[in-house]
Order: sequence, then structure tokens, then C-alpha cells
Amino acid sequence: MSTATPQQPPLWQPDQARIDAAAVTRFQSWAAERYGAPAEGGYQALQQWSVDELDTFWRAVADWFQVRFETPYEYAVADPTMPGTTWFPGATLNYAEHALRAADDRPDDPALLHVDETQEIRPVSWSELRRQVGALSERLRSLGVRPGDRVSGYLPNIPQAVVALLATASVGAVWTSCAPDFGARSVLDRFQQIEPVVLFTVDGYRYGGKEHDRRDTVAELRRELPTLRAVVHVPLLGTQAPDGALEWHEVTAGDTTPVFEHVPFDHPLWVLYSSGTTGLPKAIVQSQGGILLEHLKQLGLHCDLGPSDRFFWYTSTGWMMWNFLASGLLTGTTIVLYDGSPGHPDTAAQWRIAELTGTTLYGTSAAYVMACRKADVHPGRDFDLSRVQCVATTGSPLPPDGFRWLHDEVRDDLWIASVSGGTDVCSCFAGAVPTLPVHIGELQAACLGTALSAWDPQGKPLIGEVGELVVTRPMPSMPVSFWNDPDGTRYHDSYFDTYPGVWRHGDWITITDHGSVVIHGRSDSTLNRQGVRMGSADIYEVVERLPEIKESLVIGLELPDGGYWMPLFVHLAPGAELDDTLRSRIKQALREQLSPRHVPDDIIEAPGVPHTLTGKRIEVPVKRLLQGTPMEKAVNPGSVDNLDLLRFYADQARNRP
Repeated sequence: MSTATPQQPPLWQPDQARIDAAAVTRFQSWAAERYGAPAEGGYQALQQWSVDELDTFWRAVADWFQVRFETPYEYAVADPTMPGTTWFPGATLNYAEHALRAADDRPDDPALLHVDETQEIRPVSWSELRRQVGALSERLRSLGVRPGDRVSGYLPNIPQAVVALLATASVGAVWTSCAPDFGARSVLDRFQQIEPVVLFTVDGYRYGGKEHDRRDTVAELRRELPTLRAVVHVPLLGTQAPDGALEWHEVTAGDTTPVFEHVPFDHPLWVLYSSGTTGLPKAIVQSQGGILLEHLKQLGLHCDLGPSDRFFWYTSTGWMMWNFLASGLLTGTTIVLYDGSPGHPDTAAQWRIAELTGTTLYGTSAAYVMACRKADVHPGRDFDLSRVQCVATTGSPLPPDGFRWLHDEVRDDLWIASVSGGTDVCSCFAGAVPTLPVHIGELQAACLGTALSAWDPQGKPLIGEVGELVVTRPMPSMPVSFWNDPDGTRYHDSYFDTYPGVWRHGDWITITDHGSVVIHGRSDSTLNRQGVRMGSADIYEVVERLPEIKESLVIGLELPDGGYWMPLFVHLAPGAELDDTLRSRIKQALREQLSPRHVPDDIIEAPGVPHTLTGKRIEVPVKRLLQGTPMEKAVNPGSVDNLDLLRFYADQARNRP
């Protein structure tokens, strides 16, 4: 797998004015004066200092962003041993207090812009957001909600979800959410683990021009969550509250200034969930202080967001990017909440939302970018995107063609930020840096405070070669625990089993000689043919350039006789036919653009590619099915978007000669 070299010109290079104006530049000069950061050497020198001087760096971040500690801390981090790092001991604070700070200075400016498929913009001002949070937090306290209690949301990406999150955090309770397209079993697999005392829920949602009634699902959730003390009904479809439920307008009717519970730095803020494809989803607990500092750094320095910006990321409440989007409030940024299909009424829908809302940083998935490319969408021609300074992508690696398409079809001076991180840290390991060039197919650099490395199986760092993504020093947003994991065994085994004391994330990456990062896909579904490791993302990038291929899935199977079988499953575009000619074109493309070792043994037409509920291709469970593992042991059915598709892959194992 090749990586770009310094001789290749970058696709984008920030001009000096942009570099000088970037918050990360100003932070570096300020930290050089006050905290001993390097004044010279640009971002690379700052990044190295940030991981070498971990304690000093995070104290500087807290100072720069004027984090309000109700009680002071002794140090940021004294012992960087993982797992179990202690951050900012003695400190108390509140995440929601920081998220609402802009209400003091800009009460009438919009904090939220809510848009749905009607494309009507509904603003919520900072003062109104603070009022609703104050009223709801007071009501939560009256319901007996106390610090540490869990509050759950079965809500789409609407203002009520943000209000409920902030009200929960303000009382020191623990937030968790699922999107309403999750079925009851999927939600219960998550919520039953953490035993919520309050449930916020809609009666249904609108998607793709249709209404989807969820009242039966909500009734099942109420029956199966015996710890609930209250259910709050959000009438998105206009129905009456069910018996015993509270109405949203009633619980947010007061005019109350929020009272913020100041909790220890490592006090739980929210619970996120792993995809849960092979068992119950892991309930990942992240802290108020850890998320506050990590997101201030990520949004304020890496994304360069501030009060004049508008931040739109296409997401749902079942994905960590929703939590990340909500944290845009920490930097005083107006956040755009889009509730609807990414491609309704047409493929260009998200670009239309960016134009309507005056978005300055627009985040989406690599899959959406590639879908726009295939659909011959022309965003720069058809929409006024002059305010968009950055388009960011995540969810899967953005192929080189995606970089070129954004550059050619949006604007040639566009900052393209492909980023990579994970639910596990609710942040990025590598990605956006406003002062660095963008090279095609590469993430710009490792993030500040992130000791990122690529390691071989023996734990040797690699440059210019594919290795395991590891983080050798702690980040404050790493989980404080998994729920119901009292001795930390599941947490340890998830990240620290391969390299003791070092976080192994499960991705294959290359760190180039100029410090950028290339993501090759998940290492637990790695293709290893004739001793050559390759990432599945490299295959998809080549195959899905072909207009006949809608999506693909490649699996590498070690056979009992020592052989290796590598089938490629292709979901065809409408009207396409998998004949010998198309098979030959696929093989030729892989042979010429990757290597002969990348050519699959078989190319098989599939009715579709299965995904997790957050839209990621399911590779490991399919591999297990092809190895003959029974469906009930290979996959958690509640974690899959289309279980019928998996039956197709199970049949492949039974029918294979």
C-alpha cells in the first residue's frame, strides 16, 4: 500500500493569512510564552511537545479555553499509566455550564438551527436554550434524578435531544441515547445495561418523505425498562402523550436559570455503545471533564471553530458524531441539527442544507461523498457554498477519488479534513489541522495530545509501513470504564491485551515520512494473503470507482488446509449485470491499481452489504458466517441494519463446494 511522498504537491495548502488567523497558531504562541511550548517548528513541534509534556499541555488547554473549575486541581496527569489514568484530581466542574457560556454574551444569537426534510430553518437562541435547560434540569431534580442516575433518549437529531443532554449533565446525571430507527431489541440491548430512570422519546420520526410511527416500540421500551420513574413524550408526529407520560412542553415551561452540579473531573457524562455486532454492545463511559477538554481541543483548535461559525455534521443520536456535534456549543458555535434522510429529496440534499444554514464546517461520511460523485452531483455549481471553509469526513476512509471530487466539485481552495477516531474516545486520533497541507488520500496529522503510532506485531514503531494503530499515552476522553465491568477486565481486554499498557485501536494505518496518516481499514478483518497485509478499504476504493458497483464487501478466510480464500461480494447498481466482462474489469482494476495479490478468488453478486446501525460495513461477522459459525453466534441481530442480508452470506458458507 503506497503513501504519498513529500515530492508530490499537496491538494490544498493554507495561505499565510489563514495560518496566522488559526486558533492553533495563536494557541502555540501563547503556550510558548506561558507554558514552554516550542515557539518555532509549527504544528509538528507543537504536536511533539503536546505528547512529551502531557501534563503541561492539558493544563495549557484548560487555561486557554478558560475552563471553570469550581474546585482547583493539583495537576493534569501525574502518572500516564494506562488503563486507569487519573486526570485533574481534586477538580470539579460541569460540562453543561461550559456549553451554555455563550448565552451571557450573545443571548439572541442562534445556538441551534434545526432543519428537517421540509428545509425550513427553526432557530433556537442561546437564551432560549439556556431557559429550556434550566426548566428541564429543575424538573429532573423534582423527579428525584441525582448525580450518577442515568437518563436516556430515544430521539432523532432535534433540539429536544440537545436540551435533554444538557439538562442531564447539569444535574450530574449520565446521558445515553439511541436513534428512533433502532428497533426495540437494539435499544434494550443498550439501555437495559445501564438502567435509566428517565426516558425521553418521540412518537415517531420522518425519513425519506415518510412518517414512521414508533409508539409500539416506545410501549415495549416502557415495559422492559423497570427502572424508569418518568417518560417524557416529544410529539414529533403530533400525537397525544401515552398514559402516564409527561409532555415535553410541560417539563420545559419554566423560566429558570440552570443550576449546575459541580462534579469530579472523572464523573460520568454519557454512555456510548460499541456496534455490538458479535455480542451485547459495550457500554462505554466517558467523563464530564475528559470530554470537555478533549472536545474543546478538537473543536476549538483542530476544527478552528468559534462564535462566528456554523457547524453541521450529518449524524444521528445513535452515533458518537452527534455527541461531538453537540459539543460545538462549547466553542460558542451555532450547531446545525438536520433530522432526515441524507439523500432526500435527492442525493444533493446535504449540500442544500449547508447552503441554507450558512455552514462553515460541514461534516459527512466518505460514503456520502462517493455517492455524490457517482450521482454526478455538482455542489459548487448548484449551491452557494462560499461560507463553507472545511468539509470533513469520517465513518470510513475517504478514497483518493473522494478528495479529488471535493476539490474539483466544491471549491479548489477547500480545506478537506478526513478524520479518524472512534466511539471509544468520542474524538479523533488523526485528522483536521488548519495550518497543514492536505495530501490526497491522507489525514493531515496526529492530533494534539495524541501519541499516535503504527506498530508491528512486536511493538516496533513503523514509518511508511502498515502497522497497528496504537496510542502510547493516555487521552482524557478515553473511557473511565465500561458499565458493569467492575474489575475492568472487559475494558483491559478490548484495548490493552495485545500491547500491555498501550491502546490498540483495531485499525491498520501508515504514518508517512511527512507525518500524515493513511487509514487502511479494520485490523481485525485484515486481509493477509501470502504474508502481505492489506486493508479492506484499499479494495473498496478501487472496486467502487466502477459505475456498475454500488457497494462491495471483501473477506479473507484462512482455510483448514492452510489455504486462503478471498471472495469479493458486489452489490450492483440498478441495471448492471455481473457478467464475465465486469468480472474481468474488476480484476484488472485491482491488479493494476493495487497488486495481483489483491485480486479476489471469487466475485459474487450479493443483494446488498450489511451494516451496523451506525452505517459501517460488517466484515468480521460475515467472515464468521463464511467459516460456518451459526448466525446466532456470529452476530448480534439487534446490531445489524438488515438481518436478511446476513442470511445470504450464511447460505454462501453452506453452498460453497
